[in-house]
Amino acid sequence: MKPPATPYYLIDERKLLRNLRIIERVRDESGARLVLALKCFASWAVFDLMRRYMDGTTSSSLFEARLGHEEFGKETHAYCVGFSRNDIRKVKKFADTIIFNSVSQLMRFHRDARGKKIGLRINPGFSYSHFDLADPARRYSRLGVTSLQEMRDAAPFISGVMFHFNCENGDFAAFSSHLDRIGDRYGRLLERLEWISLGGGLYFTKDGYPLKAFCRKLKEFGDRFGVRIYLEPGEAAITRSAELVTTVVDIVYNEIDVAIVDASVEAHMPDLLIYRTPAKIDDADKGAHRYMIAGRSCLAGDVFGTYRFASRLAVGSTLRIADAAGYSMVKKNWFNGLAMPAIAVRRPGGRIETVRTFTYADFKNNLS
Repeated sequence: MKPPATPYYLIDERKLLRNLRIIERVRDESGARLVLALKCFASWAVFDLMRRYMDGTTSSSLFEARLGHEEFGKETHAYCVGFSRNDIRKVKKFADTIIFNSVSQLMRFHRDARGKKIGLRINPGFSYSHFDLADPARRYSRLGVTSLQEMRDAAPFISGVMFHFNCENGDFAAFSSHLDRIGDRYGRLLERLEWISLGGGLYFTKDGYPLKAFCRKLKEFGDRFGVRIYLEPGEAAITRSAELVTTVVDIVYNEIDVAIVDASVEAHMPDLLIYRTPAKIDDADKGAHRYMIAGRSCLAGDVFGTYRFASRLAVGSTLRIADAAGYSMVKKNWFNGLAMPAIAVRRPGGRIETVRTFTYADFKNNLS
């Protein structure tokens, strides 16, 4: 099948498989269970493939929990910073594990969650993050319980705990040290529980990551406290597996050549603007031809970055923005009424399948 018109997201299942096979190895060698973080990636057109290698999904809202249950199956973990009673009553239909963010939420709703595995999020007071915006242990953080006494009081009502304390952590030594601190500080609590989630944000699928040591560390920790370990990979599961395919629609000059494409950072890859990081374009760093690549929204700062290409760009040139899956597809929006990129999947045999296109009706019905 021919690809859709640009712009479109292209998920390559052959590249996705590389990450999934590493996940399979971690499961086999560590005994941990791995659930996909839907807050990062929720494109269910590839869930048939992902469920063969993963144990389920974890969510941050009622809608994500429902999507995980309906489209992925297997285990469905439900967490939210702030549940309402109505949320809990509905999420019970879809989740087998419900994790509360605070002791007050736990005590208010644990009876409503009866029959499910119940957990509590803990904030250990330390984390690994390159960005304050994403640091779960930042000052005044609302994410998780900090009081040891509150944890002890909550212990009779829970079967597990979640520590989500990493963001893009590819440093095994830092992770290992932090895990030791968790064991030393919370060991007595863990010995009373059945499971522990170490959250996501661990970049164990990157090239050169010491997988053998990582798996051994997880297994030793689980054996030491008699708990089943869960990991919640998002980015690690889908990194380098998707791209945003765009076309140059104009080239203007203002001290530098600026190539305008038919996509938008603000609308289609907003995480780049949020964290002020440039887009990745492969093999665009050493050429003789320098261009700023910009989006076509009216936002002045709608810029993907500045690159050097081996050949000159022209109207009609195709540009592929790499790593467009994690925190991009779930955050895309209708700013300026720009056409929403279609979603296409390259299956393992090489066939490209367009799985979703968006129309004016989708734009109109997004509001009222």
